[in-house]
Amino acid sequence: MAHNLNFNESTGNFSFFSVKEKAWHGLGQIVEQYPTSSEAIAFAGLDYQVDKVPLLASLCNAGNVEAQQTVPVGGYFATMRTDTKAVLGVVGREYQIVQNRDAFTFFDSIVGGDGILYETAGALGKGERIFITAKMPGYIHVGSDDLIEKYLFLTTSHDGSGSITAAFTPIRIVCANTLNAAMKNMTNVVKIRHTSNASERLRSAHKVMGIANRFSDEVGEIFNQWAKKPITDPQLKKLIEIAMAPNKEVLANVRDGKANALSTQFVNIVEDVYEYALSNPTQQMPTTMGTVFGAYNAITGYFQHVRKFADDESKLKSIVLGGTAQLRGQAAFNLCADFALHGIDCLSLN
Repeated sequence: MAHNLNFNESTGNFSFFSVKEKAWHGLGQIVEQYPTSSEAIAFAGLDYQVDKVPLLASLCNAGNVEAQQTVPVGGYFATMRTDTKAVLGVVGREYQIVQNRDAFTFFDSIVGGDGILYETAGALGKGERIFITAKMPGYIHVGSDDLIEKYLFLTTSHDGSGSITAAFTPIRIVCANTLNAAMKNMTNVVKIRHTSNASERLRSAHKVMGIANRFSDEVGEIFNQWAKKPITDPQLKKLIEIAMAPNKEVLANVRDGKANALSTQFVNIVEDVYEYALSNPTQQMPTTMGTVFGAYNAITGYFQHVRKFADDESKLKSIVLGGTAQLRGQAAFNLCADFALHGIDCLSLN
């Protein structure tokens, strides 16, 4: 089984927990009730400390081990788990560690600890990267029966690679589709650098994440408009082709109607999305059958339920961390928004 979950040899457990549902090949701890933040840290095996220690270089005199010396590497440090002594990465002097417990504090601070439901959390590799998902109170209502849950996702690293990233993500209950959408004038992502004031910024980031409530209100209005906007099967097929085009060359061939210039792989992907759009049970609801919302949901649903990934980490990166699924989902969102306003014109050559 391919996975990159951290395995703690001292405890004999994988560093991951999930509420009720199995994930990551069924590894880790499955719990029946939503835990508190302190319980979630323990369930996920994230209750470890990371220290920043001076980085040393070993010097040998012509291979003479007895004459070996260690000298500090100026301006560089190693991040190290204090429990396993595993070195997680190499960082600079200004890098500040944000402990795992501080990442959970971010969620608790958003709503004072009330209403946030920790659903999954875990560590990857040696523990150099952690991730958390938590459900926010309330729902986005599309039509009368289609509910979309509101989630916050956070990931941070201890190896110096990348920022602390927190994102608002709507998930459609009926099919568990992650409906990634970043509208033109607002973002659903907050990035925080691991600088000297990173912990302070992490504590105050919940103020910025007030955008989550505004974002959910706006995206709810958009999805309800899309659920009332009809789309024909030929228009749906063309929208899928444009949204799934991997580059400008393919996009130009799609728009020019040059079917012979399209690769078999691309044609098969489009057919898979199109089949999902027309036949999947989640596409048979009043909100999705023959609607623009259904078209958008079909593309996100393809990546969530049809597309094969090497492992769960690859799927996570593709859907949530700026990978192919998120890029195609955003393209679909923009295209559906244009179609809802301008109709067939946005699918034409002009």
